[in-house]
Amino acid sequence: MSDAATLAFYEREAPRYTLGGAQGPSRHLDAFLDRLIPGARILEVGCGGGRDAARMIARGFDVDPTDGCLAMAKKAQERLDRPVRVMRFEQLGADAAYDAVWAHASLLHGPLSELSDVLKRVARALRPGGWHFANYKLGHGEGRDCFGRYYSFPTEDDLCTVYREAAPWQAVVVDRYQGSGFDGVAADWLALVMRA
Repeated sequence: MSDAATLAFYEREAPRYTLGGAQGPSRHLDAFLDRLIPGARILEVGCGGGRDAARMIARGFDVDPTDGCLAMAKKAQERLDRPVRVMRFEQLGADAAYDAVWAHASLLHGPLSELSDVLKRVARALRPGGWHFANYKLGHGEGRDCFGRYYSFPTEDDLCTVYREAAPWQAVVVDRYQGSGFDGVAADWLALVMRA
């Protein structure tokens, strides 16, 4: 799940990207955090500039923020004043180390054919009863946006199938909504809250 053009975009555009768009936390974050025990250990994959990690820390959670791009990890580190690891999805190798894994608008940058492996890694990284959030742009197939970033555009059925094959997840929230990303293009999104 390491597309060279996508990583190059984030390396090159990290300063502009972290200043653009919404600066507050994700619209789904607080409701997700409300499900966790106080002080829960959270892995964030694809933390970007650290906006969601900052909210998690402010709410007293033990956060391990990571990003697949060095420049983005550095921007998050500046914001959070704490280390941010450079880690790509396929490098996740933790075993029962986290109470939650947060993946806001990040797992969609890999091919659907590789998502099952990543989700198996996420499930393995969670403690029993752990929580997972991810959201995806819906559609059909794959493609690139106007910035050259790679996306898979799964259907809701595709995602359900991949999650079901990866682990015995319990779907707690399935939220279909309209949103846009850095490119400003409106799209249908699906947000999933799953329990291991």
